[in-house]
Amino acid sequence: MNMEHESLRHVFDSAFSEMSRARVAFAPHLTPQEVGTITSIATGIAKVSGLPGVGFEEVLKLSDDLYGIAFNVDEDEIGVVLLGDYWQLHTGGAVERRGHVMDVPVGDGLVGRIINPLGRPLDGNGSVVSSMRLPIERTAPHIMDRAPVTVPLQTGIKVIDAIIPIGRGQRELIIGDRQTGKTAIALDTILNQRDKNVLCIYCAIGQRASGVAKVIAALRENGAMDYTIVVVTEGNDPPGLAYIAPYAATSIAEYFMEQGRDVLIVYDDLTHHARAYRELSLLLRRPPGREAFPGDIFYIHSRLLERATHLRPELGGGSLTALPIIETEAQDISAYIPTNLISITDGQIYLSPSLFELGMMPAVDVSKSVSRVGSKAQRAAYRAVAGDLKLAYAQFEELETFARFGARLDEDTRKIIEHGRRIRACLKQSEFAPISVTAQIAVLLALTAELFDDVPLDRMIDAEYAVRKAAEDIPADVRARFDTASELSDKDRAMITQIARNALAYFQYKPEFKEK
Repeated sequence: MNMEHESLRHVFDSAFSEMSRARVAFAPHLTPQEVGTITSIATGIAKVSGLPGVGFEEVLKLSDDLYGIAFNVDEDEIGVVLLGDYWQLHTGGAVERRGHVMDVPVGDGLVGRIINPLGRPLDGNGSVVSSMRLPIERTAPHIMDRAPVTVPLQTGIKVIDAIIPIGRGQRELIIGDRQTGKTAIALDTILNQRDKNVLCIYCAIGQRASGVAKVIAALRENGAMDYTIVVVTEGNDPPGLAYIAPYAATSIAEYFMEQGRDVLIVYDDLTHHARAYRELSLLLRRPPGREAFPGDIFYIHSRLLERATHLRPELGGGSLTALPIIETEAQDISAYIPTNLISITDGQIYLSPSLFELGMMPAVDVSKSVSRVGSKAQRAAYRAVAGDLKLAYAQFEELETFARFGARLDEDTRKIIEHGRRIRACLKQSEFAPISVTAQIAVLLALTAELFDDVPLDRMIDAEYAVRKAAEDIPADVRARFDTASELSDKDRAMITQIARNALAYFQYKPEFKEK
């Protein structure tokens, strides 16, 4: 028994000594943490004090599910842009530093999803799976890291692909009054990227919920969600979310661009973005400038759009094409925000309300639209068939204005006007109906060869459709050359022209002669 007591005592002594050593080895580490206090709250912003070490654009936690960005870093007070509803906050509440700038989840798991700028899902399909997070504000690629824009981004819209071509890596502004079809052009471009290995991102900034729902429904009905990411802020969301939305969407796009992929991003629209930033700036008591916009309103858009580019092959050769949308008032393209965006981008597609009212869809005003990349981002086959199209159309528009006065017209002038009317009729196109490259080249070649001039105007829709259907008979080897840099040979032109002539034979105007 004594030996058993001795062994038990030895066990207890060993355990006690181990516990004593553990207590001696443990030493609590105290980490200082800055905790601020909310001093005032307004719509979309809050004022905070007590965070001396906070940095510009650092993320702050104001409640369990509400974050903000430090925007005004003054000596005694911090102006915070809220990224959520402010009703859950109260004066005197605690504010914690997060130690990092605003970031967003990126990765292949976002494809096909609908998210807000914070990366939270809005489609009810569970949490978002991401591979990493990137800051929403990133430095644009350096000049030496960029490659020339040479590969076209086909929109499937005849008037744009032929006269105002867009290249991969370009920034093309879509501008016009409200309800003129700006979003429709962007959607048609997204729909036309099916099977073209182009990832699309649609960023809705401060849009009505009904409008966003229509866009998402159109993308789903046409199978475009398989290669599209939708980033949404609605009109009733806080202005802070609308402000960060395009930057977050661009960071998502840059992740894929740096993987060597071609990406298309649509900002719909930057007018709401500028207004959201103006609202935040005025609430934060920043000095107002022209039209009450702050002095750095140009910079917030230039640093965003400069991130769109075509990378050099050594960096993967990926591209980011931007289609920013701007809404004008009363066709005033010389207003503050439109002129800023026109100077930043590589061209603009101007939509005219007058053409829209006349039923010219899409309502693209060719005379006010331009692509500063131009034919450099256009296939040789397009350049061959669309080279003189813009000049012929411009001559027609000028002569049509004089013809309205009822003056006598000579035969050559009448012929130019009739040819121009056929060009206008051929450039009309239905919504959500992108046209293939082969069909476009067949129609444009028939136009330049004046094959439509003998077709009555009331039959132009059927005649143009007949040429598009007949283009399916073009041999596969010729169609393959359309997507290369090789030019159309005289033999190819003659063959395509003959196919179009045969398709139009049924529609040719044939006067009836009465027997004498």
